[in-house]
Amino acid sequence: MNAWINLDAVWRIVVVGLLTGAGLPALFALGLRLLNPPGSPGSIGSIGEPAAVRPAAGPVGATLAGLIFAVVLAAIGWGISVIVGHR
Repeated sequence: MNAWINLDAVWRIVVVGLLTGAGLPALFALGLRLLNPPGSPGSIGSIGEPAAVRPAAGPVGATLAGLIFAVVLAAIGWGISVIVGHR
């Protein structure tokens, strides 16, 4: 530890910042991707043809997406409670 910089606190701030700043949005994007799986190649209709219907998420994808969204919401709620409850 330096007299001017607390390196232990700095690395903890960096780790928490990376987890919340990049990790939570990545989890949210994964949940969205599980809800909207990719279509088969060539499934987009051309001009004058009706567009193909994209496949819906199956029960496993919807369940996993719901769990991921619950984790993201819990992390957001925990962060708000820490900020509000801190004295």
